[in-house]
Amino acid sequence: MTEKYDGGARGVLFDVDGTLVDTNYLHTLAWWQAFRRYGHDVPMASIHRTIGMGGSTLIEHLLGEDRDKDQDESLEDTHGALFSAQWPALRPFDGARDLLQHCADAGLAVVLATSASEEELAVLRKVIDADSAISGATNATDTGISKPAPDILEAALKAADLKAEDAVFVGDAVWDVVTANKLGIPTIAVTTGGTSEAELRDAGARYVFANVRELLDAVLAGEVKELAKGAR
Repeated sequence: MTEKYDGGARGVLFDVDGTLVDTNYLHTLAWWQAFRRYGHDVPMASIHRTIGMGGSTLIEHLLGEDRDKDQDESLEDTHGALFSAQWPALRPFDGARDLLQHCADAGLAVVLATSASEEELAVLRKVIDADSAISGATNATDTGISKPAPDILEAALKAADLKAEDAVFVGDAVWDVVTANKLGIPTIAVTTGGTSEAELRDAGARYVFANVRELLDAVLAGEVKELAKGAR
């Protein structure tokens, strides 16, 4: 049962891709290959900067509103198929499981906030190997418009019966920070997804760490009060 502090449950929402599991560059490659198959030569650097958006938003951002929208579903399906070929190679970032377990042991509700498909989410959860610490998770069927719209985080809050003011978000992309800002949720960011500390801070991240292990070390040292038991 989630502990109660100051009249309300406290929880932490976690982005997964690029934050807990090392997938961002694999997603970039899969999108690049999908675009090429449908005649779109999109630079990998441009694709990487959109990772963190949901698929439909990413396509519109990169190809524009005047694109052939009839291709959108095929592009998403192709990306998904290409990315799934990499599933056996997926690895969690060092400290991911330990961080989730720490948060659960501190009485925080731990929610995975992702727009991954149900099948992909199952794979990611197996990679993270921390199901006993996870209170809930979102997948593509739980959300409407993808990041930077706040639907994903709203669904994650609902999954753990949390209010925005009682939560903190851990993510790796500018889009994660922008999304959380819309709900007034503070963001703790890591640079493991390939976004710089400066960009994450400029977007409004409260803390920025090089990786999950560094974040966990800071939490254990009492430097991140948001993830300490009963403190926020």
